[in-house]
Amino acid sequence: MARKPDEEYDYLFKIVLIGDSGVGKSNLLSRFTRNEFCLESKSTIGVEFATRTLLVEGKTVKAQIWDTAGQERYRAITSAYYRGALGALLVYDVTKPQTFENASRWLKELRDHADSNIVVMLVGNKTDLRHLRGVATEDAQGFAEREGLSFLETSALESTNVERAFQSILGEIYRIISKKSPLSSSSGAKDENVGVEMKEGKTILVGGAGPEANTKRACCSSS
Repeated sequence: MARKPDEEYDYLFKIVLIGDSGVGKSNLLSRFTRNEFCLESKSTIGVEFATRTLLVEGKTVKAQIWDTAGQERYRAITSAYYRGALGALLVYDVTKPQTFENASRWLKELRDHADSNIVVMLVGNKTDLRHLRGVATEDAQGFAEREGLSFLETSALESTNVERAFQSILGEIYRIISKKSPLSSSSGAKDENVGVEMKEGKTILVGGAGPEANTKRACCSSS
């Protein structure tokens, strides 16, 4: 079956969002994919994902971004959630030091389950709450440097650096993929070494959880 024009893309990159519950992963997802922020956003239950297609260095890339709950009781989906992921945003809340301290645990879990070449960015979210900051930028930068991660601070509420964070990680993935894969994107082939899916490739679904797993309500758009 031929794709509709709006479904055409050269590459499909799976990105996962990880971090404690309540750090703003779902709002980063909705801000980037729909330019929405949900003030009454509730904890994600299970898994959901959203997509956005954009140009990366002249190629059409479909970013498939996965969001799951940070609560321990949902950890059973870990292996399937990480499978095939090429990038990860490790998110903490700049107003809650404990979420930053837990970043090392999340990073270990990611490295235990994901491909060794996965691109990881540390993201300090909620910079709009300036008066409540509890994690110094310098501390987060130091952690990122020690672990070989890129780093940005964001505000999903104010839409600060959200676009930049996703564009940056997608660009890095593309640079890695373009060096590794000699395959033409029009071949419909999949590079098994890096998990990238090209035209006509099938998306990877978590067993029992589809894209409708949790639809947010009470959202408002901002232009």
